[in-house]
Amino acid sequence: MARFQKGQSGNPGGRPKIVGEIQELARQHSPEAIDTLLEIMRNKKAPAAARALASNSILDRGYGKPPQSLEAKINRSSIRDMSDEELMAIAAADEPQDTETPTEH
Repeated sequence: MARFQKGQSGNPGGRPKIVGEIQELARQHSPEAIDTLLEIMRNKKAPAAARALASNSILDRGYGKPPQSLEAKINRSSIRDMSDEELMAIAAADEPQDTETPTEH
C-alpha cells in the first residue's frame, strides 16, 4: 500500500469540478424530488411496487440504507493439502483473460 508523507494529500487535485457541479445541481432539486416521491407513495392508484420504492427511497434518504452483512467462507487449508484440480483452478483464476481474437493476415 502506498503511503503518503504527513500533510500530503492522496488526491492533490481534489474532486473533479464537474462532479461537484452535478452534485450541487442535484441537491438544488432535492425538495422537488422528495415531493415527487411523496406523491407516488401516497397515490393509491400507483402500482404497489412504485409506492414501495418511493417509500424506501424516502426512508433511505432520511435514515440511510440499512447495514448489509456479508458472509464469506474462507478456506484456510495449506497449499500442500490442496488437490491438483484446486491448484489449477486458482492458477487459472489469476491469469489475465485474453479477450482479443487473433486476426489472420
